[in-house]
Amino acid sequence: MEYKIRVEKEFRYVEAGSGEPLVLMHGLFGALSNFKSIIDHFSNDYKVVIPLLPLFELEVSDSTLDGLLLYFEKFVEYKEFSKFHLLGNSLGGHLSLIYTLKHQDKILSLSLTGSSGLFENSLGDSYPKKGDYEYVKTKTEYTFYDPKIASKELIDEVFEIVNNREKAIRVLYIARSAIRHNVKDQLETITIPVNLIWGREDKITPLFAGEEFKKLIPNSQLHIIDLCGHVPMMEHPELFNRYLEGFLKSIKNS
Repeated sequence: MEYKIRVEKEFRYVEAGSGEPLVLMHGLFGALSNFKSIIDHFSNDYKVVIPLLPLFELEVSDSTLDGLLLYFEKFVEYKEFSKFHLLGNSLGGHLSLIYTLKHQDKILSLSLTGSSGLFENSLGDSYPKKGDYEYVKTKTEYTFYDPKIASKELIDEVFEIVNNREKAIRVLYIARSAIRHNVKDQLETITIPVNLIWGREDKITPLFAGEEFKKLIPNSQLHIIDLCGHVPMMEHPELFNRYLEGFLKSIKNS
């Protein structure tokens, strides 16, 4: 199913279903396509919402995690969410952590997959080279255990970002902000249920990062998916949804 992007005030987002809100936070590269299987599966029981983060619309000086956090806080206020489930992948996981640390009273549960915040190896060893399609293709494939998951559409999207000076600058600023914003010393204050779903072969935020999150967050559980890289919900959607569904059901039944 295709999902229409809603445009209201300064916000762009996708919404499907009804029930308790399940908010999905995307990373620097990829948004709706990353979460399609989650929307399809969970919109029967939850109001699934994906805010499209203004990665390329913020002023350069605001292209930081704090700038994105302010945007998300305004979005939550606009949608009048008093309590909701939050799930984030990669940078979206990092942003979800920061929001949770600041507004834990609003979060019913937190799910993280391939989240930065402790450690990340951004797109491998360096930023993709402008104008070099094959290099961008290789680095995009690096995100997955199975390189065929990196569709031409996704590679083209990353290539366009890299070759657009204004977008590339903002991505670089946000990525640098994420590296500086380590949350290790604050994780012990999180008391809500936390679900960690990690690809065993994740090369961007390796499995030891997921294991460290599990060790540092008191009320957390870790699920490891074999033959899987940085984006488990794309590489193994059925298994990912099974782990997420079991977690959410355990909260309802507790």
